[in-house]
Amino acid sequence: MSVSVVVPCYRSARTLPVLVTRLMAVLRELSVPHEVILVVDGSPDDTWRTAAELARRVDGVRALHLSRNYGQHNALVAGIREAEFEVVVTMDDDLQHPPEQIPLLLAALEGDRLDLVYGVPRREEHGLVRSLASRSVKTAMASGLGIRSARTISAFRAFRTRLRDGFQGLSGPHASVDVALSWVTTRVGSVRVDMNERDHGRSNYTPVLLLRHATNMLLGYSTAPLRAASYLGFLIGVVGLLLGGAVLWDFATGDTTVAGFTTIASMIAIFSSAQLMAVGVLGEYVGRVHGNGMGRPTYVVCERVGSSAPSGVPRQPGGATVAVHAAAGSGPGER
Repeated sequence: MSVSVVVPCYRSARTLPVLVTRLMAVLRELSVPHEVILVVDGSPDDTWRTAAELARRVDGVRALHLSRNYGQHNALVAGIREAEFEVVVTMDDDLQHPPEQIPLLLAALEGDRLDLVYGVPRREEHGLVRSLASRSVKTAMASGLGIRSARTISAFRAFRTRLRDGFQGLSGPHASVDVALSWVTTRVGSVRVDMNERDHGRSNYTPVLLLRHATNMLLGYSTAPLRAASYLGFLIGVVGLLLGGAVLWDFATGDTTVAGFTTIASMIAIFSSAQLMAVGVLGEYVGRVHGNGMGRPTYVVCERVGSSAPSGVPRQPGGATVAVHAAAGSGPGER
């Protein structure tokens, strides 16, 4: 089993040297063909300089520099499309995902039973608010997108590189690697792993961004909001019929009184609110169709440093061939 490790990098100049050192030690101990792909997602600090230096100095490390900040999942897509080996491992750049836990993911992939394995933390590594926001994203993916394994999803994952063939055409301003992987396999598992506290600084994924990410996934990969608008319209229609029936009954029994302004105003407000909500949901979908038609790139690789897989090592078809992918851009996935 050969391994490509993809690490999206943003404001991680301080952690990358330690991360790469630990990664290479683990991969060499596994005695398998390997590479590490550092995807610098338009970071404003010295992250690119650090990643490029590591790629020049350490054999088996490659660095990609995206022309701007496209978002974590877009950066992951860029790295996954560059991967040369049989299995892709993705992990964060802040040392929360210990490289020493990678063998657990790879062991779960041995054989043909699973195609995708997530590393699930033994305990929560985030605070209460962040954890609740993260759970809301997973709930949205489970209920709105029908992903049965959503509650075990994490950024620490390993999957067979061939799965990327199922989402080569992935585009749009809000790419989601986990949704794309759910399109191509149901053979998904998880293993319990140790995770560390963030080495320094704060996570770029705030609770607000996580909730926005959940909304974007629902609107970008599901028609559930449209169905919800239809159900809301139906329910309010039933309420209107019941109110109309009550008015007719009062008229038939002679209990009619002069209609009050408050009643009329409240009914108009309810129906208008339902209509505006439905129009708003439709507008979101139309806006996304318009955004896709603008031809904005998923990502643009402006610079590469480091060699590809060594000669004589079996490569995965399609690796390192795509630099620009149309119809996406920055969005709530930005960090």
